[in-house]
Amino acid sequence: MSGGDNARILRDLNDAVAGGKPVVLATIVATKRSVPRRAGTKMLIFEDGSTRGTVGGGQMEATVIAAAAEALRRHKPDLVEYELVNPEEGDPGICGGSLTLYLEPYMPPHNVYVIGCGHVGRSVIDLAHWLGYHTIAIDDRPDLVSEESLPNADIRFAGSVDAALQAHPVKEDSSIVVVTRSPEVDIRIIPSLLATPARYIGVMGSHNRWRATREQLIADGTPSERLEKLHVPIGIEIQAETLEEIAVSIMSEVIKVNRTGVD
Repeated sequence: MSGGDNARILRDLNDAVAGGKPVVLATIVATKRSVPRRAGTKMLIFEDGSTRGTVGGGQMEATVIAAAAEALRRHKPDLVEYELVNPEEGDPGICGGSLTLYLEPYMPPHNVYVIGCGHVGRSVIDLAHWLGYHTIAIDDRPDLVSEESLPNADIRFAGSVDAALQAHPVKEDSSIVVVTRSPEVDIRIIPSLLATPARYIGVMGSHNRWRATREQLIADGTPSERLEKLHVPIGIEIQAETLEEIAVSIMSEVIKVNRTGVD
């Protein structure tokens, strides 16, 4: 592969990252003996299995694509080595050599939906932005989701939660922070939030507020077991008092769930 080919691969990588598309950059980092491509050769593997460039074709490349899918699933890079000697023993080729590839996943920024853009919501958006997350601010009060009020929000939506979710669908790699002004708002929006694939949904409020909210949701037909998906009260207990400390508590829980999968 020429330097020009690699340059095109890197431009395509930049376009994918800018467009929010998950992608893996596969680079041959070492070779021995006879192999189909030399060290430095690059290939992109997208989430749907499509590719740009090639690291050799055939069964070996199919194996690399499968390994790249696993790297995307785990959100972690990987170093893989393939012997290309004896297909009867499972080698993905017969060139006579071996090669090592580095698989580097590039994931779009994690989405943090903040529903309720009062004092707490603004603090969460500011901290999430500083942490490098993509923030979507939602409130039915237009004055609270203006650019002046929320300079660090990537998307500002003034309107209902249902309309916001239709305009900006929630994907699995997302967190939802519910910091609304009242239990009545929570009761209205939580069923729609539970229908999303969001990895994390946290709801602000005291134990007493949540008890009343939960009872009403169940009375309205939401199965109690579905409510177990929610993190209530929201955030990690750190004895937070200030708005900034509350935001740290909330985002700490978001990070914990996303990094470890542990509630």
